[in-house]
Amino acid sequence: MISLPLSDIARVLSGTLHLAGSDAPDTRVEGTVDTDSRNIGPGDVFVAKPGEATDGHLFVPAAAEAGAALAVVEHLVDAEITQIVVADAVTALADLAREVVGRVRATGDLRVVGITGSNGKTTTKNLLARILEGEGPTVAPRASFNNSVGAPLTMLRVADDTRFLVSEFGADGSGQIARLAGLVTPDVGVVLMVGMAHAGGFGGVEATLKAKTELVEAVRPGGVAVLNADDARVATMAAVAEARDVRVRWFGRGAAAEVRADDVEVDASGTSCVVVVGDQRMPLRLRVLGEHHVMNALAAITAALELGVALEDAIARLEMVELAERWRMQPLGSESVRIINDAYNASPDSMAAALRTLAQITQPGERKVAVLGAMSELGEFAGDEHDRVGLQAVRLRIERIVVVGAEARRLYLAAIGEGSWDGEAVFFADADAAYDYLIEELRAGDRVLVKSSNSAGLRHLGDRLGEFFS
Repeated sequence: MISLPLSDIARVLSGTLHLAGSDAPDTRVEGTVDTDSRNIGPGDVFVAKPGEATDGHLFVPAAAEAGAALAVVEHLVDAEITQIVVADAVTALADLAREVVGRVRATGDLRVVGITGSNGKTTTKNLLARILEGEGPTVAPRASFNNSVGAPLTMLRVADDTRFLVSEFGADGSGQIARLAGLVTPDVGVVLMVGMAHAGGFGGVEATLKAKTELVEAVRPGGVAVLNADDARVATMAAVAEARDVRVRWFGRGAAAEVRADDVEVDASGTSCVVVVGDQRMPLRLRVLGEHHVMNALAAITAALELGVALEDAIARLEMVELAERWRMQPLGSESVRIINDAYNASPDSMAAALRTLAQITQPGERKVAVLGAMSELGEFAGDEHDRVGLQAVRLRIERIVVVGAEARRLYLAAIGEGSWDGEAVFFADADAAYDYLIEELRAGDRVLVKSSNSAGLRHLGDRLGEFFS
């Protein structure tokens, strides 16, 4: 965080300052801001956020002992540390983030990019950050810090010399993206796609469209909306952008895109294509596994071009990326038995993309194995969407469909109903039982996809399989 006096922080947070030790109102604080006391070090700021499992106020003494300079609390805690008492810690976190980004923007050349979409946010964020790091100091979220706590924590890492802030905005209901993007009013807003992810929380895909449009509505006038030309729902956001004096740049695979990809080819080591921008045609070799990541790369390239990056520089930096993020199409195991661990998140669209990738990278004589768990947050759509995944797996001729967990049982039944009833599809109640089966069943030449939502916990199963077959 940039250096701020305690009195200024208290004013921004509409809080009451309670000084400790030798601190005074003009004492300046510039440490890292965090809600996890285990990450706190000397000079840092600890925000005591009440949580579902525990209360951050219980850890204020630990933060003080670790050397924290300030605790933001909802009530005073008996600890030797300066505290600012606020009405709501999460709101205070957002208010502080808005102030910090605003001050840096007013005095420097900070440019802000916001990214949203039903799928691909984290990968696109990582790809864009890798491109921009070659231009100057860049701040981007760790992992998937894209909610009401994670997004402000990322913003608070901005320093006086930061040139680029890449923010990822997730949501499972209306108004959330508007609140988060409103903290920073992005110069560039990137919308990847509108699909069924979190449809249960939103109430359907049309409500999801409305929520994702909130990012375009938050882009500052004169800014740029980077939109997916291949997604009809995203394309409707162009009218919203133009009404707000926000330029539109299109990316995609189709001819309508200003930044597009031709000649896409997928194999077990990555994806190749030709990136086309006007009269320029440049080859790109992505080491990130999966054809669907071409769209994420195009989005990152389009945003980077708008920020002044040369196309050849953007492509060169993308080609250095080996892994988008842990548990996202992460290759594990060995050449003999390759495990693809993609079990950090799942939606109908990402599940379909991962299954297609499995089919594309499996060569004659090799066997396709899909280890599949539940897709969460689909609400009333869950049954039908799990049915569709089961049908797709069979139609892609996946030789072994291993379904794990009661919430994914519909997927297993759909595969059985489609014809995988002679041992091709199997069901296990938990990951341990699936692991025991797989270490006996898998053989040389198998290509294994492990895919589920985070809540299903199959990412750890993928790790175990990767270690066993390494």
